[in-house]
Parts: sequence; structure tokens; C-alpha cells
Amino acid sequence: MRDPQALRNRWGQPYLWALPPVAVLSLLFLYPLALVVQQSLHPDTGGTSLQPYADVFASSAFREALWTTVWLAVAATVGCLVLGFVLALVIAFVPFPGGKAVAKFIDVFLSFPSFLITLALLFIYGTVGMANGLWTDATGAADGPFQFLATPWGVLLAEITYFTPFVMRPLLGAFSQMDTAQVEVASSLGARPARIVGRVILPEVGPALAAGGSLVLVLCLNEFGIVLFTGAKGVTTLPMLVYSKAMLESDYPGACVVAVVNVLISVGLYGIYRVVSRRAGA
Repeated sequence: MRDPQALRNRWGQPYLWALPPVAVLSLLFLYPLALVVQQSLHPDTGGTSLQPYADVFASSAFREALWTTVWLAVAATVGCLVLGFVLALVIAFVPFPGGKAVAKFIDVFLSFPSFLITLALLFIYGTVGMANGLWTDATGAADGPFQFLATPWGVLLAEITYFTPFVMRPLLGAFSQMDTAQVEVASSLGARPARIVGRVILPEVGPALAAGGSLVLVLCLNEFGIVLFTGAKGVTTLPMLVYSKAMLESDYPGACVVAVVNVLISVGLYGIYRVVSRRAGA
């Protein structure tokens, strides 16, 4: 018969070790989130009501911000998947000088803040950037032709530029663990590169591609710095709407409503990804 004290020591210790991270998580995340939800249910008129949700959902600004957020996130994710897969494929299977250095640079790139990439694009394609400067110097025109950076297409370009390495990193890891014998056999049998990629490589790295794409989708849904630093005044996403309502309009219940919706969308997408990946055996 086992000693009850030994059993308590055996099972009690893991719970004790779990208390510090749970306490930190509750203090830094769950408690502020609970305050946001609470504020979203308390209109300025007082009391507890769903009126802030009704007011926000009925506004055209919220519907436009929701649509802008969704289409930008989806388009950026598709762009990152296509560009990231092609670049990772080249780095992994096409030998060229400096290939290993490029692969290592991807890890460094992941640490860059998003506004830094946006500033780099502004220096190149901004109204007074290098590209427009070269054009005006060469033609004598008053303005350059590159005026897209403050539009939705500029935001899309910045997001694809910044988030593509988030797709490449898991892909490069999957390529490094892939058995290249299948590729060599398919090549020796006369299969064309496109067929090898579609029939051999893509199924092997599908889970890694899905993981990178889902991460990029969630990050794009919550991206704030890129939209702010591009100066795209006509582009209002859900995070920008939270900032506008809280800082410019002092509508704190409305800002909390938009924040709750943004959190629910992000968590919902993550839950869908987990279900799909589990069924796919990822």
C-alpha cells in the first residue's frame, strides 16, 4: 500500500510549480482583459447594458474597419504564403553563394519591429523618398509617380514585406528535415520541377505552411504599427479604430467593444486552426 504522504508530495509539487505562471498570466493578461470586457458593458450613461455593442455594430465606421481588417489580413496572408514558399524553396533547394547567410538573416529579421520596415519603405517609396527623388531629378517633374504607400496597397505591401519571414522560418525548418530521396527519385523519373513541388514537396511541408499562414493571419488582424506609420489616412482597421475611439473620441466603452470583437476574431481563428491541424495530423 502506498504512503498517502508520498502521494501528496508527488502530486502536490507540480501544482505548486504551476501557480507562479498562472498568477503572472492572470495579473498581466486575464485581469486587464476582464476590465476591457467590463468596460464594454458599461455605457457612459451608467449601469450595465449591451447598448455600447448595439451602437458600435450599427456604425458604418465599424463595418468598414471590420471589412478593411479582414481583406487586408487575408490578402497579406496569401501574399506571404506564396512569396514565402517560393523564397524558402529557393534557399533550401537552389544552391547559391550566401544561401546559409540568407537563411540566418531570416532569424534576425523576425526580431525587427514592424514600424522599422515601414520606415524603410517610406524612405524608398514615400512622397519624398529615393524613388520619387530620382524620378523628379531625371524628369524635372514636381512630383514622383510613387504615391501608393499611403493607400491600402501600401499597407498591404508593408505587411507582406514584414510578415513573409514568419512563413519562411517554419518552412525552412521543414525543408531541413525533409527526406530528399523522394525528390531525387521523382527527378530521375523525369518529373518536371513544378510537378515535384506540387506532388512531393508541398504535401510534406503542408503543416508548416499552414502554421506559418495561420500565424501571419492572426498577426495581420492585430497589426497597428504598420497602418499607423504608413500614414494611410483612408485605411482604418479594428486596432486603428480602437485607438481612434479611445484617444481621439474618448469613447472608452466603444473602444472596448471593438477590442473585444478583435480578440474574439483572433481567438476564433486560432481555434479553427487548431481543429484543422489536429484533423490533418499536424
